[in-house]
Amino acid sequence: MIAVMTLEGHLERLFLMKGALMSSPNGRIMALDVGEKRIGVALSDESQTVATAYTTLHAQPFHVFVQKLAKIMAMEYVVEIVIGLPLSLNGNEGPQAARIREFIAALTPLVTQPLSTCDERYTSAEAERIMMEAGLRADQRKAKIDEVAASIILQDVLNARRIQQTYRVDS
Repeated sequence: MIAVMTLEGHLERLFLMKGALMSSPNGRIMALDVGEKRIGVALSDESQTVATAYTTLHAQPFHVFVQKLAKIMAMEYVVEIVIGLPLSLNGNEGPQAARIREFIAALTPLVTQPLSTCDERYTSAEAERIMMEAGLRADQRKAKIDEVAASIILQDVLNARRIQQTYRVDS
């Protein structure tokens, strides 16, 4: 389930996906919502149509995170990783985005799958709203917010690719 956004916000997010609009070979796409303490993980289905919240991993120690991530990627046949990039309201990268760029630089040599980024503005707020509407208690929301935010990031990418393919086919 995806939260309804304004048309302007949705289109703006679609156009700020750096590298995320390219198609991947068959397999699952993984999205990461990277926080200082926790990293939310979401996976697409094999047809790369629907995103699902998968799990939340501890960000530290980094080598343990990478081991757990590698295990998930092998078990689920992940062919690509999309990482949420927190842009400021005006679309510029700030200190949080710089921290994510450092995370990407550390992860890149450790994985063989291509990495891309996607604007993640408002995804945590969307995730919170969706879980509140679903009736989850505060403690349940806190435990799931990162993986639900990752699923929103991933669903945005999947939707954008579907739109791009539609325009390519119709042109």
